[in-house]
Amino acid sequence: MPVLDAYLFFDGTCAEAMRFYERTLGGKIEMMMTYAESPDKTQCPAGSEDRIMHTSLTLGDRRLMASDTPPGQPDSAMGGFGLSLSYPTAAEAKKVFVALGDGGKVMMPMAKTFWVETFGVVTDRFGTPWMVGGGQEYK
Repeated sequence: MPVLDAYLFFDGTCAEAMRFYERTLGGKIEMMMTYAESPDKTQCPAGSEDRIMHTSLTLGDRRLMASDTPPGQPDSAMGGFGLSLSYPTAAEAKKVFVALGDGGKVMMPMAKTFWVETFGVVTDRFGTPWMVGGGQEYK
């Protein structure tokens, strides 16, 4: 069966964002490579040496991957999607929601819904949209 994981693009803040996600979500960064560390130096555009070419963070059995765009490439704002996080308890969900919202923007405050005990939507300070839910699911 295929596996679907998310890949994010940043404009120079990839390393900071992924370290933040590692701390906040309790994941583990498996690898992080700058453009300068690439074994194929032809893939290192001028001025991109310190930017992240690829990084991968594991969270449970899923993977969140990301990179920085090379300098001069258009920075496309993240939109039209959201990363969804589900936690077994409302308390866990609220804790992560608050951490993701620090310096970001709450789009929908955490509240009880008809499908789960608590749910909210936040865009973090790096521009990544998150949908966070937790607790008892109502079916």
